Amino acid sequence: MSAPRPDGTPKVRGEFAFSSDLSAEGMLWGTTVRSPHARARIDRLDTAAALAIPGVRAVLTIDDVPGRRLFGLEHPDQPVLAEGEARFWGEPVAVVAADDRETARRGADAVVVDYTELEPFTDPTVAEDRGETFRVFDITHGDATGTVVVEGYYETGMQDQAPLGTESGLAIPDGEGGVDLHISTQWLHADHEQVVASLGLEPHQVRLHMAGIGGAFGAREDLSLQVHLCLLALHTGRPVKMVYDRSESFVGHVHRHPARMWYRHEAEPDGTLRRVEAKIILDGGAYASTSSAVLANSAYFAVGPYRCDAVRVHAVAARTNNPPCGAMRGFGAVQSCFGYESQMDRLADALGMDPIELRLKNALAPGDRLPTTGQLIEGSMPVREVIETLRAMPLPADETSGDPRRLPGGTGNTTPASAVVRGVGFAVGIKNLAFSEGFDDYAEVRASLGPDGLTIHTAAAEVGQGLVTVLEQIGRSATGVETVRVVWDTTAQIGSAGSSSASRQSQMSGGAALSACEAVLAEALRRGAGDRLDDAGVWRGDELVTSLADLTADGPIEQLERFRHPRTHPPDEHGRGDVHAGYAVAAHRAVVNVDPELGLIRVVHVDTAQDVGKALNPQAVIGQIEGGIMQGVGLAVMEEMILRDGQVANASFTDYLLPTFADAPTVEAAMIEDPDHWGPFGAKGVGEPPTISSTPAIVAAIRAATGAALTRVPVRAEDIASQWSVASDQ
Repeated sequence: MSAPRPDGTPKVRGEFAFSSDLSAEGMLWGTTVRSPHARARIDRLDTAAALAIPGVRAVLTIDDVPGRRLFGLEHPDQPVLAEGEARFWGEPVAVVAADDRETARRGADAVVVDYTELEPFTDPTVAEDRGETFRVFDITHGDATGTVVVEGYYETGMQDQAPLGTESGLAIPDGEGGVDLHISTQWLHADHEQVVASLGLEPHQVRLHMAGIGGAFGAREDLSLQVHLCLLALHTGRPVKMVYDRSESFVGHVHRHPARMWYRHEAEPDGTLRRVEAKIILDGGAYASTSSAVLANSAYFAVGPYRCDAVRVHAVAARTNNPPCGAMRGFGAVQSCFGYESQMDRLADALGMDPIELRLKNALAPGDRLPTTGQLIEGSMPVREVIETLRAMPLPADETSGDPRRLPGGTGNTTPASAVVRGVGFAVGIKNLAFSEGFDDYAEVRASLGPDGLTIHTAAAEVGQGLVTVLEQIGRSATGVETVRVVWDTTAQIGSAGSSSASRQSQMSGGAALSACEAVLAEALRRGAGDRLDDAGVWRGDELVTSLADLTADGPIEQLERFRHPRTHPPDEHGRGDVHAGYAVAAHRAVVNVDPELGLIRVVHVDTAQDVGKALNPQAVIGQIEGGIMQGVGLAVMEEMILRDGQVANASFTDYLLPTFADAPTVEAAMIEDPDHWGPFGAKGVGEPPTISSTPAIVAAIRAATGAALTRVPVRAEDIASQWSVASDQ
């Protein structure tokens, strides 16, 4: 059922407290001094002028970091504040605390930093040649070949997560040398571990509290201002708040890795895929973040959801002086999906075969092995079902409206209906669920039954995906108690729930919640000597034998559960092994209208069929599908961070183009319910698949409309218009 979100109404009414709304008595404001260069040696850093400004209470540099000077989600290689050399444009160099925000900014402007500019490395291919890499990953398997061969080169740009809420938080010293940090994050305990290390304190001296989050999409997996806030609060002995402005946010978090990809597909004349070779280069930027894992995903899913006898993948995450890249919705599967789905269309054309039939012929199924890792596929893998379901959905009628809002160019009135050509494109995507490669992936939940109902305690981040609703639903379904609330504990009160990423929380924290609630129910029935529980108490048949108040008179019934998914393992030297816990697939069909002369596009309609295991909250699943498709639209036709010599040229919502409501296509979605082997009630994560194959489907539709050989996203107007102009002249 689609239970309503308990946080929905307060968010709509503006009554929900986001981290940027927090305040405390005696609070100071913090701000950050950032490098104006993509790469520069720091020759001198003078804080005297800033400290002389009335109201400035602290100016801190790397020398004020008492513990580990480096942080990083997987590999601690990024300085808390730049030390000796700034390695990307916008890198934090110093932090300032002052009585108010404006004074803090004035203090930051007064910090004197003498730089010697150095030549930045901004080309990931050159970086690879120089050995500047975070990870080099090779997958080799099989020696089969095919007689029909196609090759192609593809690129994807740097996309930003663009959450509506920017980075913000509040640190409050406890007066005993410790600190409480209220922060919007995707992984409270990973932040805690890194903050403790840099502060040089004991873990119990630092307590992290989950604050209201205004969107994430991967941007909040890495630290941004967490350590800075705590340093300033401990140094001044006063609460300190920081809120990034929009331009600062663009360099304050990681982004989607830009990719350069070369592919070669070989098949038999009947369409049987025999061999796939790929070279994938991801630009990781200045620091490691999660580049190693993102790269692995790009490589593991380089063939897509298709059987193949032989695979050669060489994948590299390069280190440059561009802004750091890391987690973003789809986590590496997005880039390679654009490559392999473009190739599947190219291969179908070479074979003279319907592209959907080509995909069906090679579709993976349970009992097959993933072509890259060789892992036997357990659980559900309904590739054929999503393709067949999508193919059966009716196409929208031809556009007859002259309403400019429905035409390429919109209210700019650039395109008459007579100039429009329409195309239809199709793509299929695949992604792993939860963490892979042998990571000890778990989530902890405590369920507590008291006189007022059931409480579910967790540290899992509600980033807007609706986890709070799902956990409440699981609690009700597992116990029979309707009064359920979710409470976010601090790092001192509960263990880690892992990250709200990798489409994992419904399965991981949901699995822990289900186990904990089932245990609470069993204990309640044992104590009450009954056979059913609800808000009134324990029942035996139609007789209420014990009220909730009596049942919990000596204290709540509690159960703590730590849930783990099926064990995974690191790959061997050939990239092979049982590295994943499960998968989800989705297919998209896009209908686009194009003004080919001007290169303008309107995405009219997107149909999708998605593998969801079991839809715990169908309305929430549809919301994830619609939102994910919009990010796919953005990557396909407009979203890109423009870099010039390592500097971001469009760090604002004026210049970084995002699809708005006016750009939204009509979306029709079909949910394929094929229960998986380890999620609660058979559920799978649903957050990432909508983004992965929607982008190549849209580009395929533009190709179909125009005949243009589009190999890069986002598709630019000149990419279409220039090829149309050449074709028109011939």
